[in-house]
Amino acid sequence: MKKPYKVYSVFRDGTNKQHVLKGISINFRNNEFVSILGQSGSGKTTLLNIIGGLDHYDSGNLIIEGVSTKTYKDKDWDSYRNHRVGFIFQSYNLISHQTILANVELALTLSGISKKERRKKAIEALTKVGLKEHIDKKPNQLSGGQMQRVSIARALVNDPEIILADEPTGALDSHTSIQIMNILKEIAEDRLVIMVTHNPELAHEYSTRIVELKDGKILDDTNPYNEEDEKKK
Repeated sequence: MKKPYKVYSVFRDGTNKQHVLKGISINFRNNEFVSILGQSGSGKTTLLNIIGGLDHYDSGNLIIEGVSTKTYKDKDWDSYRNHRVGFIFQSYNLISHQTILANVELALTLSGISKKERRKKAIEALTKVGLKEHIDKKPNQLSGGQMQRVSIARALVNDPEIILADEPTGALDSHTSIQIMNILKEIAEDRLVIMVTHNPELAHEYSTRIVELKDGKILDDTNPYNEEDEKKK
């Protein structure tokens, strides 16, 4: 269970302050597909980045499996990001001069495994997303949908508990978006997937839970975590 608790986040620009998150409290199950919806500026990407350890909250707490991240040192955050979380971005964030196999292997460089094992795991991850025949190609030889599948393989290669996707279909056409959503839905069968999206239609069709943000607060949650109900399962 991952639990941001009364999280506040403030963006500072010189002497100006903008309150981005205003006391967000939410629990996540170990496996579910959560879509976070909201207008630009609602705080959804900031919330995603805080859950992933890319941004730090100003006050409140982020609790991961019962452990408060208030006690985390830099090395703890590094370990969390490298081993427990996988990131998928709208812009793919692939290294253009390297093959897609090398791009996925790169996510394993801090894992302490051999080069041979890195290659094996990267090929397995690319095979899962249907790109086994393309492992020696470079990103510019692929379509947008294929590049996003590479980024999904890179996110999965460490076998993380959480997949965080920031507008993963934002740069894709509707047909390709459906392919990506089907992959994410399958991934969510055995781990937590949290996706930020502007597309309510895709969110309602594929996710098991929709959290709507407005002005840094939770406006609606279609399937809130209830500790008592979860214990009865």
